[in-house]
Amino acid sequence: MLKEQLYHIKTEDNQIIALWKLNSEKISDKHIFLTHGTFSNRKICDGIAGYLTKKGFTCWIMEWRNHGNSAKTDQKFNFETIAKFDIKSTFEFLFINQRIKRIDCLTHSGGGISLTMFLINNPSYVSKVTSITLFGVQAFGAGEKLSNRVKIISGKYLTALLGKVPSKTAGSTEHSESYYMMKQWFDWNLKKNFIGEHGVNYLEKMNRINVPILSICAKGDNFIAPREGCEKFLNAFGNEKNRLLFYSKENGNLENYNHSRILKSKSSKKEIWPIVENWINDRRTSINKGSIN
Repeated sequence: MLKEQLYHIKTEDNQIIALWKLNSEKISDKHIFLTHGTFSNRKICDGIAGYLTKKGFTCWIMEWRNHGNSAKTDQKFNFETIAKFDIKSTFEFLFINQRIKRIDCLTHSGGGISLTMFLINNPSYVSKVTSITLFGVQAFGAGEKLSNRVKIISGKYLTALLGKVPSKTAGSTEHSESYYMMKQWFDWNLKKNFIGEHGVNYLEKMNRINVPILSICAKGDNFIAPREGCEKFLNAFGNEKNRLLFYSKENGNLENYNHSRILKSKSSKKEIWPIVENWINDRRTSINKGSIN
């Protein structure tokens, strides 16, 4: 039977975020941290978290500030804020309060960007992460095609005029995202860099994260996280053991998944979730045998 518990985590900048614990009645020492991206909340992770819980994992789903059941705020925040405060406070809770020794991570879209920034800013946690699975994650490779660059430029200036990207425009029922949040993504993809607010060059530091990474992308996700963008992002880690999976009907897959269906759909449940489960278990087995990465 699936058990669910909600924790409220207070960040260093005094925001309250929601952290959901999903587990079965059987106690498990296999823990997975999950988080969503922009225009989203825990719902995008619910399906795979329930699946993995039934497979013997304890899943922890973190909802960003101003998303889902986390407290609403008028303060400006962006990907770096989520990394430096929300994820940091959550990891401190998991490793100090809950005394978890090792954890696997699974993220969608901007959640993977923020996780990357968090690990670069907090390198002591890298050795505590057994594996990372990225669904539709890229930060600086969406503008390779001219048509996409035009969309990004148009999106940036329209968002600047409105002050936000309306949630309905993004096909979401979650709160709209501010220009302050989205400007980072627009600029990274236009300038093809990964520079933080205070000049931190995250792209140059990504190779410090030597955790095995599985990156999953699909043909139908041709703007937010196209294959070339996901590939560039994964390659920046510089780990030859990392793996990229590209799904398309041409490859014999069930569908050309879009940005959300790659993680949450009946097809994904059938042909992708089991691969993720095996990936995580294989990495854990390697660690238990004393193999590095």
